[in-house]
Amino acid sequence: MSDTPMMDELEKGPWPSFVREIRRAAVQSATAKDLINILELSYNDKKTHWKHGGVVGVRGYGAGVIGRYVDMPEQFPGVAHFHTVRVNQTSGFLYNTKGLGEIMDIWDKRGSGMTNMHGSTGDMVLLGTTSEQLDPIFTDISQKGWDLGGSGSDLRTPSCCIGPARCEFAMIDTLAITRECTNYYQDELHRPAFPYKYKIKVSGCANDCVSSIARSDMSIIGTWRDEIKIDDAEVAKIAASDGMDIMKEVVMMCPTQCIDFDGTKMTIDNSNCVRCMHCINKMTKALSVGDDRGATILLGAKAPIVEGAMLASVIVPFMKLEEPFENLKELIEALWEVWDEDGKNKERIGEFMERMGKGEFVIEVDRLLKEADSEVEMLPLIEMINHPRENPYIFYDEYLEEDGA
Repeated sequence: MSDTPMMDELEKGPWPSFVREIRRAAVQSATAKDLINILELSYNDKKTHWKHGGVVGVRGYGAGVIGRYVDMPEQFPGVAHFHTVRVNQTSGFLYNTKGLGEIMDIWDKRGSGMTNMHGSTGDMVLLGTTSEQLDPIFTDISQKGWDLGGSGSDLRTPSCCIGPARCEFAMIDTLAITRECTNYYQDELHRPAFPYKYKIKVSGCANDCVSSIARSDMSIIGTWRDEIKIDDAEVAKIAASDGMDIMKEVVMMCPTQCIDFDGTKMTIDNSNCVRCMHCINKMTKALSVGDDRGATILLGAKAPIVEGAMLASVIVPFMKLEEPFENLKELIEALWEVWDEDGKNKERIGEFMERMGKGEFVIEVDRLLKEADSEVEMLPLIEMINHPRENPYIFYDEYLEEDGA
């Protein structure tokens, strides 16, 4: 009988198993073998045997390494140190086999051989090494042209969708934006100085394939502000086929009901369109995005840690984005300055904006932009409102009469 029956249970079934992958690594890694054993013990004891990571890293950097130790190092020497190293991923996760092979060779030599491709922030996550190996790992990956990612209270590694490299819907160059932010903000990425973490994720369109609206403090989403282009011949062709019920699948699914369809021809009230792209996704040949393209900037998404989960809300409804993206940098730095001045420890920028009040926050950011002679304007627009105004002191006579008041 196996000495790790609970781990064995997690290998059963048709689905992929992380236990199976750890066992594969354990063939040549004592670290992976002890990881299986301590996980089994944790499941039996119903408590973790991992201690607080403490401060550990490489010379000159305050980020990129997450410390991991166990509380039973004598019994499990393979994971006495089990530090995680974050390696800054490429924009759009576009790799070649040579680059990946170099990273894997380094990790087989100096770490456990186990990886996570990728972490929720985006980095290549190299799982399990010792304190003595951290500086040699950094030296080795640096010589191959790689760098560490972010961790702690700093700018986390920016990430993006594959954008114009492969996607016809991309309205901004997600790859160039991500690379520029990564290179330009190296100090903020590697030397924590913020109240808490700050994530930037870039999506080329409203389909938001990196889920930036739910997973990033700053969400940059490609959009357009002129009219949706309609190919009447293609609309008629779709209407004549039996493949789609346009009324049911497109018109009635529009969130603002801004589409009219008479059976052969479609019209769109673009003034009420919210650019969600549902109609374009369903009728790709018949409908396409406009030509005046840029991005919507949203702020404040996060998972529940100190406060509850939050989705991002619009801070700039439309911004043109062209290299070297100076307007975006000016906005980012103004946002950081307001947050850094009065943000509490472990308070994400969305929580800070909510505490301060979005109106006051926008006014303060706008003041800083004006002082810097920036062309970015924080004009209050309807798209920036989180939700309709609430006032419990408004009463309606008809409701009072119905209640018998």
